[in-house]
Amino acid sequence: MNPIIQEVTQRIIERSAKTRAAYLAKIEKARKQGPLRGELSCGNLAHGFAACGKEDKADLRSMTKANIAIVSSYNDMLSAHQPYESYPQQIKDAVRSVGSVAQFAGGVPAMCDGVTQGNAGMELSLMSRDNIAMGAAIGLSHNMFDATVMLGICDKIVPGLLLGGLSFGHLPTVFVPAGPMPSGLPNKEKARVRQAYAEGKVGRDELLEAESQSYHSAGTCTFYGTANSNQLVVEVMGLHLPGASFVNPGTPLRDALTKAAAVQATRLTDLGENYMPIGHIVDAKSMVNGIVALLATGGSTNHTMHLVAVARAAGLIVTWDDFSDLSKATPLLTRIYPNGSADINHFTAAGGMSLLFKQLLDAGLLHNDVNTICGRGLEQYTKEPVIRDGELIWQDGPTASLDLEVLATVEKPFKPDGGLSVLQGNIGRAVIKTSALRDPECHIKAPAVVFEDQYALDEAFNNGDLDKDCIVVVRFQGPAAIGMPELHRLTPPLGVLQDKGYKVALVTDGRMSGASGKVPAAIHLTPEAYKGGLIAKVREGDLLELNTATGELTLHVDDAELSAREAKTADLSESHIGMGRELFAGMRASLSGAEEGACSLFFEQE
Repeated sequence: MNPIIQEVTQRIIERSAKTRAAYLAKIEKARKQGPLRGELSCGNLAHGFAACGKEDKADLRSMTKANIAIVSSYNDMLSAHQPYESYPQQIKDAVRSVGSVAQFAGGVPAMCDGVTQGNAGMELSLMSRDNIAMGAAIGLSHNMFDATVMLGICDKIVPGLLLGGLSFGHLPTVFVPAGPMPSGLPNKEKARVRQAYAEGKVGRDELLEAESQSYHSAGTCTFYGTANSNQLVVEVMGLHLPGASFVNPGTPLRDALTKAAAVQATRLTDLGENYMPIGHIVDAKSMVNGIVALLATGGSTNHTMHLVAVARAAGLIVTWDDFSDLSKATPLLTRIYPNGSADINHFTAAGGMSLLFKQLLDAGLLHNDVNTICGRGLEQYTKEPVIRDGELIWQDGPTASLDLEVLATVEKPFKPDGGLSVLQGNIGRAVIKTSALRDPECHIKAPAVVFEDQYALDEAFNNGDLDKDCIVVVRFQGPAAIGMPELHRLTPPLGVLQDKGYKVALVTDGRMSGASGKVPAAIHLTPEAYKGGLIAKVREGDLLELNTATGELTLHVDDAELSAREAKTADLSESHIGMGRELFAGMRASLSGAEEGACSLFFEQE
């Protein structure tokens, strides 16, 4: 093993000793107590299978047949989740073919940041993750089930399902993706039209046409944002079938993988000899594997919160410093938009997941002594699924990249590190994604231009007030303030300023999403302004310095003056009422800071 990765893993194990032990004890107790179909009262059990057919009722009465829970994020407005419409029946048929039963246990909400971006609904986005976790838990709480099949794709859905699944850590759990849509308008052209619109060079009709050509069919968006980062991380953690992540919807291979995943869930239950619950798969080594793969591919910064929360749900304590240190040891192996012009389908064509696994394993960058839904170790994940003579099989994957512009080698990576850094200084701690920057060693020292919300920047940009070297500060965007919306709509105007030759950067206690691109952005700043962070004292014209080489994020104002300054406050009432936001007041108030996962859920304490 790479010594840095080994050291980070060991310190996670040591700092998590108490909480992990408590978690394992909890799930072992749950294993002994359930599933309780055999001990339910006749009335309880009758309710549990009342709607089943005669054969399924008989199987559930017998207590010898597995009952598989289906938890789904299906809705038909969102392209990524629309394919799930047919999955429950496919899963039921596949499970029945091997003598077991599957029941649809519950649905969870699925919202799309791409639809809500820059709108009020985005302020519910991050909180939806914890809502999804609770929804999954409610579906599983009937204690009728021997294993779970989780159907989820996008930004908050997969982390939420992981949180919910880990709360039932005694149950085997298989994640089943739906796959990316086929490639449409090249991402580089989409970005060009977006920036041209920001400059007023094209109109709304041209912009809508470009976006429609990019997002054009059922399936996940093809750029490498949080949704596709989810799929990659979950597969590397051993919760997908090998090679399942990026197979397009509506294909024979996609359908075969869905059915195979359902059957695999039946093989892992406590009724047989290969019991493997999710709580025994997600451990310190598998968490580190997921983070390493995320870093090796330049994945979403959202996971600096999601994976922290997921780790805590499994009794593990992961910090931003762990991310940063792992980044130093992990070479950047892919160029997928926004960290390049290729999309996720091009990555698959270049060698995809099987070659990524092979390279990372050969270089000692992944722990191989881990549990997966397919057994012990990751060698099976170096194979890729194919249909041969009408049967699903796994064959050896490619041993070399078929496109070195998309998938490089460990020996000659695109960059020697994973492109994720922690910045810290008197203003607080933040993360920055450097993998997509023109120069990863970014050093900007410039006056601050301060905004209390993301929409105020538009007027300043249109008036030319930002035509200068500056560091844009957008505050009161944190979890406790307004639910920490993504601020991706700021990218086009800031990109325009950058292309004009100005040195610009962004500092915010909000998020910039998995689509963080060429503009240096110190995001997830903590403590947030709403909770007294120093960002609330920044004034227009203050000198700010951002330096990725030294990891510094500094407000150059005398300490005495800062102590004398009053912190700025903001009227957030418009962000707390309407579009359902008032319903989330209690959750918003209980969210932890970004570095603690921005989470409202309770986990075992240290």
